[in-house]
Amino acid sequence: MDTGGSSGLAKSAAVKLSEMGERTKQFGNAMKAPDHQRRIILVIVCVALLLDNMLYMVIVPIIPDYLADLEIEQAEHVHIDIHANVSVNSTMSSAEAKSNKDNLDVQIGVLFASKAILQLLVNPLSGTFIDRVGYDIPLLIGLTVMFFSTCIFAFAENYATLFFARSLQGLGSAFADTSGIAMIADKFTEESERSKALGIALAFISFGSLVAPPFGGILYEFAGKRVPFIVLAVVCLIDGILLLTVIKPFSNMTRDNMPVGTPIYKLMVDPYIAVVAGALTVCNIPLAFLEPTIANWMESTMHSTKWQMGLCWLPAFFPHVLGVYITVKLASKYPNLQWFYGALGMVIIGASSCTVPACKTFGQLIAPLCGICFGIALVDTALLPTLAFLVDVRHVSVYGSVYAIADISYSVAYAMGPIVAGNIVHNYGFVQLNLGMGLVNVLYAPALLLLRRVCQMKPSYSERDNLLVDDDEPEGLCDTIKMEERRGKKKSYSSAGNCLPVVVDENGGFDSFRAQTHASSDESFGPEYS
Repeated sequence: MDTGGSSGLAKSAAVKLSEMGERTKQFGNAMKAPDHQRRIILVIVCVALLLDNMLYMVIVPIIPDYLADLEIEQAEHVHIDIHANVSVNSTMSSAEAKSNKDNLDVQIGVLFASKAILQLLVNPLSGTFIDRVGYDIPLLIGLTVMFFSTCIFAFAENYATLFFARSLQGLGSAFADTSGIAMIADKFTEESERSKALGIALAFISFGSLVAPPFGGILYEFAGKRVPFIVLAVVCLIDGILLLTVIKPFSNMTRDNMPVGTPIYKLMVDPYIAVVAGALTVCNIPLAFLEPTIANWMESTMHSTKWQMGLCWLPAFFPHVLGVYITVKLASKYPNLQWFYGALGMVIIGASSCTVPACKTFGQLIAPLCGICFGIALVDTALLPTLAFLVDVRHVSVYGSVYAIADISYSVAYAMGPIVAGNIVHNYGFVQLNLGMGLVNVLYAPALLLLRRVCQMKPSYSERDNLLVDDDEPEGLCDTIKMEERRGKKKSYSSAGNCLPVVVDENGGFDSFRAQTHASSDESFGPEYS
């Protein structure tokens, strides 16, 4: 009886193991499916972007108070003779207090800007590196550097170490942000899917930026300085492990068959890419300049409490997500109006920025801040996919360098913010700062009219894909995939009367100026993307 029971248990265990093996095999096959791979990649990239922006903003409520405590600790070690000449000492103490406050403000501004400054310097190199080796390994490098910088931040006990950790974070962001956005653009080739995926990524960026200050402030208040950074370091480690186990960057050799990307300096002089990069910089200036200055203004004009200053940006998350959603929906129906969505967003940003100084209460201030974030969502969601589209039709469909340019655009705004904004407020006033930022956005919006002809060329295919005809033999994995997709989804676009003809210049890219000239001389053209 015992032998029979043992045999039955053994058979049952064997059946269960066989079922588990079959399920594991099915799960592995499902994970290898392109749709599942793209979703996993999107999750990994979104978590990386969330972490980077949380690390950027989590120090907002922590560092000023922590550095002030460090100043007090250092002052306690300095011997001050308080028994001689009390009146003189009181005068000197007042002057020293003012000097120490100014010095602390400078330290905080430099610390906040150091991340964006190093990111700005590294991005041209990281974009070229990503074009050479692909998107997986740079993303892993970025996550690794961000993990170590977060750990250093958690255990730093002096300003020099904090500055090093903050700068190291900029190095990690230059790789993680650029490669992550470029990976999304590369994996989601259809315009509607690409806009939706980039919109989801922007929602995570917004959530990280806006939820980080209250997250850091609450944990700092009740658990100390180290806990917020340790939590983020653990999440960063998990995301890196997921990248290693699912995507397996070191075993992915498909980059051997991918085309060589256009050098970043050539992309920078492309007039259309330059217009988009300028718009990304200008639209982020209000957010970058208000973040380090609005707390002091709220305290002096509204007598706001600490929690109000910490939570003033949090409600803006919801209109930002709404802006992303609206832009994605509109772009899927009217893809030739991407330039208009961006221009409308800049006008909304400008108008909202001008109304900030008129607010008298915390409740009134929420409305223009929501308007600024809503406008930024329109601009980013419309123009980030446009960058990939411009590379597709004018250059080679490799996206590392073009999104390095986008990251440079953001970094310019956030590098200037903590340093320049304070000086403008000190010399000219908070009202003039906001009016200037609003005016710059409104005046720049018409520049996006230059993109209206290019945006009419949707749906798009890359220059390499346009030149690949069905009779050619595909070279490598990239061409094989493109050829199969085209044979399965062959469509005629000859009825698209608004489209421009494809004219390839001597550099192998699309030249819209020559296309427009060609269109004026031959009104009966009908471009076919077959």
